[in-house]
Amino acid sequence: MESLLKDFEVEHKNPSVEALRRWRSAVSFVVKNRRRRFRMVADLDKRSEAEQIKQGIKEKIRIALYVQKAALQFIDAGNRVEYELSQEAREAGFDIHPDEIASIVRGHNLKSLGNKGGVEAIARKLSVSVDEGVSETSINCRQQIYGVNRYTEKPPRSFLMFVWDALQDLTLIILMVCAVVSIGVGMATEGWPKGMYDGVGIILSILLVVIVTAVSDYKQSLQFRDLDKEKKKIFVQVTRDGKRQRISIYDIVVGDIVHLSTGDQVPADGIYISGYFLLIDESSLSGESEPVNVNEEKPFLLSGTKVQDGQGIMLVTTVGMRTEWGKLMETLNEGGEDETPLQVKLNGVATIIGKIGLTFAVVTFLVLTIRFLVEKAIHVVAVPEGLPLAVTLSLAFAMKKLMNERALVRHLSACETMGSASCICTDKTGTLTTNHMVVNKIWICEKTTEMKGNDESADELKTKIPEGVLSILMHAIFQNTSAEVVKNKDGKNTILGTPTESALLELGLLLGGDSDSHTRSRAYKILKVEPFNSVRKKMSVLVGLPNGGVQAFCKGASEIILKMCDKIIDCNGEVVDLPEDRANDVSDVINGFASEALRTLCLAVKDVNETQGEANIPDSGYTLIAIVGIKDPVRPGVKEAVQTCIAAGIIVRMVTGDNIHTARAIAKECGILTEGGVAIEGPNFRDLSPEQMKDVIPKIQVMARSLPLDKHKLVTNLRNMFGEVVAVTGDGTNDAPALHESDIGLAMGIAGTEVAKEKADVVIMDDNFATIINVVKWGRAVYINIQKFVQFQLTVNVVALVINFVSACITGSAPLTAVQLLWVNLIMDTLGALALATEPPNDGLLKRPPVARGASFITKTMWRNIIGQSIYQLIVLAILNFDGKRLLRISGSDATEVLNTLIFNAFVFCQVFNEINSRDIEKINIFRGMFDSWIFLLIISATVAFQVVIVEFLGAFASTVPLNWQFWLLSILIGAVSMPIAAILKCIPVERNTNKHHDGYEPLPSGPELA
Repeated sequence: MESLLKDFEVEHKNPSVEALRRWRSAVSFVVKNRRRRFRMVADLDKRSEAEQIKQGIKEKIRIALYVQKAALQFIDAGNRVEYELSQEAREAGFDIHPDEIASIVRGHNLKSLGNKGGVEAIARKLSVSVDEGVSETSINCRQQIYGVNRYTEKPPRSFLMFVWDALQDLTLIILMVCAVVSIGVGMATEGWPKGMYDGVGIILSILLVVIVTAVSDYKQSLQFRDLDKEKKKIFVQVTRDGKRQRISIYDIVVGDIVHLSTGDQVPADGIYISGYFLLIDESSLSGESEPVNVNEEKPFLLSGTKVQDGQGIMLVTTVGMRTEWGKLMETLNEGGEDETPLQVKLNGVATIIGKIGLTFAVVTFLVLTIRFLVEKAIHVVAVPEGLPLAVTLSLAFAMKKLMNERALVRHLSACETMGSASCICTDKTGTLTTNHMVVNKIWICEKTTEMKGNDESADELKTKIPEGVLSILMHAIFQNTSAEVVKNKDGKNTILGTPTESALLELGLLLGGDSDSHTRSRAYKILKVEPFNSVRKKMSVLVGLPNGGVQAFCKGASEIILKMCDKIIDCNGEVVDLPEDRANDVSDVINGFASEALRTLCLAVKDVNETQGEANIPDSGYTLIAIVGIKDPVRPGVKEAVQTCIAAGIIVRMVTGDNIHTARAIAKECGILTEGGVAIEGPNFRDLSPEQMKDVIPKIQVMARSLPLDKHKLVTNLRNMFGEVVAVTGDGTNDAPALHESDIGLAMGIAGTEVAKEKADVVIMDDNFATIINVVKWGRAVYINIQKFVQFQLTVNVVALVINFVSACITGSAPLTAVQLLWVNLIMDTLGALALATEPPNDGLLKRPPVARGASFITKTMWRNIIGQSIYQLIVLAILNFDGKRLLRISGSDATEVLNTLIFNAFVFCQVFNEINSRDIEKINIFRGMFDSWIFLLIISATVAFQVVIVEFLGAFASTVPLNWQFWLLSILIGAVSMPIAAILKCIPVERNTNKHHDGYEPLPSGPELA
């Protein structure tokens, strides 16, 4: 089978257009319903058109931003527009037209901005204070005049559209024609009402199939719509009514004061007010890869761009569809999402079986050429349309459940691939730990003090150190920070910033520091800031003092800051030299803190001689003030989650920027670092040769002091050298390359930046490592559920095709009529998929190794079950068909109808019991967990109930006659015998490797464990 599926192979991530076109052409004509079959498949033509529109918009922006030729400005001058502000806007206190301010920012028109009086004047025209922000009471008015920050979206598909899609099925169209012909011929030969029965029976069956199919598809679409809404949730920090708050980007209004930091998405067009080192990536909008420095000289910010580095405050000037990003967003989802490898593979299986089925149908049709046209109804089961659709159903179900379990799947294929993950490269902070940081110990004036978070420990520290040292410590904390202490709506202090920054500010407040973040900027002038990032691993600030002097403050990774220091504050509070032996003592303190799983930071200061305004932040000559040890406790349940991963054949590797001693201590606590495992530092890893990497990488369990580049290199080598399926967690902007390179990128929902989330395949909403295990479990469940469904459907296909074909050739008539085959098709496709493809995962799934990359999907074990069950069903149905009347002593004028009804009934019950058999491909106990799956029980019950109704009450339409209780019992018995047969089949070994089965099942148990 695998050799026949060569055209149906695509990469699970970023598949090529050639591969996508190849499988579409391979499907060719063997499709009953193109609209439904390809609904969840990317429309490559539409996508190509959208891409051209997108490139046109990008080119227009690129010219506006980068070319700015005199000719363009001349054209602009010639087309100058006079803007007339509405009376409503004037009454509301606004003094600038929405289109005028939009054109200034979009065109980066510095001259017009200068003519208007700069950003302060624009703020006044927009009736907003730069310090206080917009008033909550003015929001509705602003939205009415300047618009809302939303983009035009395609209206959702209605239920009737799904009904229309279901009606496009070629089989149903043929059967509708046949039904009309049947009614015409029946009325002419048998009169009213008897002549109507066959035709009306077919029409009612078609309606049932269409309604069930449409309801199933519509529910899937609602699930995807919910997921889409969740994907679009992006939050930003704004100042409103003088208070900082976090709001959705869709609630942004013109005039909002937005606070931007590294990794944020710019939520609307606007003008820069203030900030430090603000570097903007405009590639998503203009296609230019070079980031742009935004400052007073280049103050324009465009919606949809990303903050690559630094921080800043902006004034929002344009929102929604007035921005270029709004126009781009319209084209974003045109053409749909790429199909997943399983969807493509099962399209291939459906195509191959469809071709075999159609061959049977054509031959049968030729045999029955003389007979009535309806016999072509064998085509109903000739093409197993449900195979690829079952993948979508299973993925939609899994994605909805995962959303409830705090994991947002951004790309369909990720859910599938996660089941094959063999390695997880995880961050430490926030994923393995709680990300609630507190300063646990501080070493200052050569003394260590344990901080217990209360006034007693603060008073103890104050008594140990001179007042002058305490003062410099407070400056180092409050001046050199990217966090802010703000008052919330209740008037209480709230710290806004990263957990590390928050921990330091909490210490400062505990020691009686200045809680008003504004006062420090009045007395002390911030001259220059180098924000923290994962490459520098430090934050530095240059501060102008009230007396005219300049001081530099620096904090960051302990060993980096220590190397920058040549002086230290001793036990007497005096600044003394830091010779090598003293530096070694400091290193011992750092390592001591780290071995207690504390995150260590050094704080340092330097007096700078340059005059204010011309200074650069120095890289050496600092005085070491203090070492702080920050406690970030391991999350509850992480150790158990790591053990679960190891049992599931998944290696967990911790990649962190922390000190190697801290990393080792945390890794041991989590159970990641085991005996024989290697803990390596990023710089050492970088220096390894390819040959050394081959030896070392399989043993690496911890990588400390790593750069994003190291993580990217590790992921690339794990995939290329060792064929691993790698999942990677990331939260920062610099993690984007590793997230993109990995098989599955996992971004953190709380700590993660918008850049990281955009590049990720799955967003872990609660930042918890245990949630990643749920994604793995559901990924494996999707894979195994589809295998169960494929096994079930192929058995139905084989039996239905062979029994009708053989019977038609030998007796000249098919025992299953069009209506009966439509009912079988419904059981086989939609109901079968609902029952088997939506089974929830069990813990046993995590006791097996992952599915290997490129493993055969339809395995020998599945073929054994399919062939075994098909042979049993064919033998029983053949005996009934050719010798049933004599064996069961059926006589009378309706003997043929009774026998055909019995065959139909026995066939359906064989499928009902085979559906139960298919719950487990390997294990004998198929009832385990069955009563926990209410969907499965409901569908089995509904199938049996409707079968009773068809046989006993709808005989006129379904060509059946009521059966006595003995024949009902016989039908059930024939179906039930398939269960012991399934158990016997499962004892037949088919895999050469007896230790490990096709998808990681443990070997079949023996003795009392057999069940």
